[in-house]
Amino acid sequence: MLQSMRKHARFFYFLFFIVILSFVFWGVGTQDNPSTVNLAQIGSEKISVEEYWRAYERIREAYRETFKGQFSEEIEKKLKLKEMILANLIEEKVLLICAKESGITVTDKELQNTIVRDPRFLRDGVFRKDVYFKTLSLNRMTPEGFENSLRQQIMLFKMRSLIESVVDISPSELKSASSDAKKNEELKQAALANKKAVAVKSFVDAAKQKLNVKVKMELIS
Repeated sequence: MLQSMRKHARFFYFLFFIVILSFVFWGVGTQDNPSTVNLAQIGSEKISVEEYWRAYERIREAYRETFKGQFSEEIEKKLKLKEMILANLIEEKVLLICAKESGITVTDKELQNTIVRDPRFLRDGVFRKDVYFKTLSLNRMTPEGFENSLRQQIMLFKMRSLIESVVDISPSELKSASSDAKKNEELKQAALANKKAVAVKSFVDAAKQKLNVKVKMELIS
């Protein structure tokens, strides 16, 4: 199982992306609170201990639900799940900084369109403002806090898309070819996804060299 999970590492990144998106709804993020303990600082961005542990708990629970009884603490340690989660949180912050430096913005119209299409705020396929406010209130979120978090996630999506836009796959890069057109397309998309992930990582690694990254690993050891 461990070899299979490592072989399909992109599953983790997909899982991480879904969980991080859920943070927008559940109000997870670094708050300007004097009592907040920070695990890491990346330039002007911070990762609080609370933000990290919530990410960790949600990712671990997602693994448990996906792999049922096969996912154990031993496998978690071998996968270095804690380190993977921290690395991806740092990646999010680096991309956010780069997005701001690149002048990437999110218009009020883009933000509004995203909110009114969110199924959590729809009833019978129609956006309901009362449902929107009530849902946020039940989760102890203000519209301002939610919209600021959502704006950041849209910025991150744009930044990733910008990096990935220069990536393509040539026929020679495909490991195997088949007479089945559908299978060939699946192979191409899988190879393209991997190449995009490598491109984003390379970009982030280069950007980190220019940023002052500080991490207090003892806080999660």
